[in-house]
Amino acid sequence: MTALTEPAEAETEPDAAARPGLIREFLLVAGLFLVYKLGRQLATGHTLRAFHNAHRVWGLERSLRLPRETAVQSALLHGDTLVHVANTYYATVHFPATLAFLVWLYLRRPAHYVWARRVLAAVTAAALVLPFTFPLAPPRMLAGTGLVDTARIYGPSVYGPPAHDHLSNQFAAMPSLHFGWALMVAIGLITATRSRLRWLWLLHPLLTLLVIVGTANHYWLDALAATAMLGIALALLRPPHRTITQVGRGAGRIVPRQRVLAGAAR
Repeated sequence: MTALTEPAEAETEPDAAARPGLIREFLLVAGLFLVYKLGRQLATGHTLRAFHNAHRVWGLERSLRLPRETAVQSALLHGDTLVHVANTYYATVHFPATLAFLVWLYLRRPAHYVWARRVLAAVTAAALVLPFTFPLAPPRMLAGTGLVDTARIYGPSVYGPPAHDHLSNQFAAMPSLHFGWALMVAIGLITATRSRLRWLWLLHPLLTLLVIVGTANHYWLDALAATAMLGIALALLRPPHRTITQVGRGAGRIVPRQRVLAGAAR
């Protein structure tokens, strides 16, 4: 992350006092992942409603004149290598990228870590509600769309047959946490750093969006729903304030506003 996260001038974050205990945070983050997985499993058993909602979502997208998901998938299917890379990205990047993001913030930007963890927890908790209230079959299962299940045909696939898949709820397509988490990773790194290249982190959610749509795992509206949830969480949970102070000739250091105010009061 160095080129996209470190500015030309020196940059530091609050001292270790702002960093939560490692064991506590490990248990908390692991618990959040576990609750999310178990919560989605509890929302199974709504197959008919999931397919009914899928037809409604597909029709709504056409009414809104959104681009067809088939256009993105057609681009991927020009070569076996490209679609295999997309399937691999979908299967392997989601959790590791989010975990690496949290670990980096914990070590280098502890105050921003607490903020990002809270935002991710809020979005994930809100996402658990929709599978109960709006179960949704992914587009790869919807007949008549022209889409194919690229993971099943070209591999690798993280899902088994829905009737025998006891590790995931395949009828919980909305919202897309693949996209929601990827967008938060980009926003978090852009907010926590001052590198001129930090805006390139937006390529991560953009690529994730193309992958989840092109592999027929999500609709455009799944990503829009995740974006709306993330926007609400970000509006309610603000990032920590940072103030730039000068230390020596030409050097910049970012310190907490509270520390600057305390120093001014002395």
